[in-house]
Amino acid sequence: MRLEKWNAKANKLMGTSPTTKEVNRNLDMIKKNVYRAYQDMMDKQQDITALKLRNRYLGKDDSRKHILEVFDEHNAKMEKLVGKDYTMRTLQRYKTTKRHVSDFNLATYSGKDYLVKDIDVKYINSFIYYLKTTANVSHNSAMKYLSYLKKVIRICYANGWIEKDPFYNFKLRTQEIEKEFLTKEELNKLIEKELSNERLEQVLDAFIFSCFTGLAYVDVTKLTHDDIILGIDGEQWIKVKRTKTGTVSNIPLLPAAKHIIAKYYDEAQKGLPLLPMSSNQKTNSYLKEIADICEINKNLTFHVARHTFATTVTLSNGVPIESVSKMLGHKSLKTTQHYAKIVDRKLSDDVQKLKKVFGESKRAGKMKL
Repeated sequence: MRLEKWNAKANKLMGTSPTTKEVNRNLDMIKKNVYRAYQDMMDKQQDITALKLRNRYLGKDDSRKHILEVFDEHNAKMEKLVGKDYTMRTLQRYKTTKRHVSDFNLATYSGKDYLVKDIDVKYINSFIYYLKTTANVSHNSAMKYLSYLKKVIRICYANGWIEKDPFYNFKLRTQEIEKEFLTKEELNKLIEKELSNERLEQVLDAFIFSCFTGLAYVDVTKLTHDDIILGIDGEQWIKVKRTKTGTVSNIPLLPAAKHIIAKYYDEAQKGLPLLPMSSNQKTNSYLKEIADICEINKNLTFHVARHTFATTVTLSNGVPIESVSKMLGHKSLKTTQHYAKIVDRKLSDDVQKLKKVFGESKRAGKMKL
């Protein structure tokens, strides 16, 4: 295009050739689209600059953000804060959620990404259905992944990238699952069991230690002598920050736990962790073997020890739920209340058994209070 053909006043080409007419039609279309973008920004009372207007016209502004793009930005920032504000486990969950969202978009919308502004309740419900069917995850796992998607969407809303939060009034309902724990009799079986295999014995010791401290596997692996302090009562306590939540747990060192620490004291003095630990996978595998040896018909995993501490060791022995909550490092008392329900149900079952025993006696049945 030669400069002398340009009409600066009319902002178009001069002439009537087919090429000139085509160029002028395209220029008119661009003007209309730029004006439409400008009007849209005005209607939304957005700050308007030449750069922002250009980006809106080119589809590069924040309102055109895609969900996987936002996940990548979020996860990249989180990765730099692992060990400070977040755990590697939390980061991994966000990465897994992003993978599920990517697979869902590909399977449902024939594309690897999806505009954040287009995500609505229909999208959310379809994602839940996909997780439960194609991804074959449990209801509670689906709700967990959805909670991470919700947090990313809330970031978009807070930054003004979307006008409405699609999760507003959307309830994430989990199903209550009965937590496995050991009874007093089962716990005593483990305490009294003598094992000839050294590795099994070490795993059993770590498990029993957790039964009397409530510490999760990852927190036991990190435990050192520095985490044992002298409390205001003159007794030894464990004071640690939970890896999962970052909350501090203050746990009295009960005799059973003290005994196990003393057993491995020499090794721990050499700079090693307080207890010898296998990998989580191997530990749970060994625990299944130990359950068979001790004739305990339960799916024994390391987390069962934490549940046992909450129920059999503390709540069942009258320790107030508020104290148990602090020892477990729960952020909310509501989390601990689930254990209290378990104890109440067990008490109810025990009372029913008691009624059956005394109900068999004719004399007892005639007695009046």
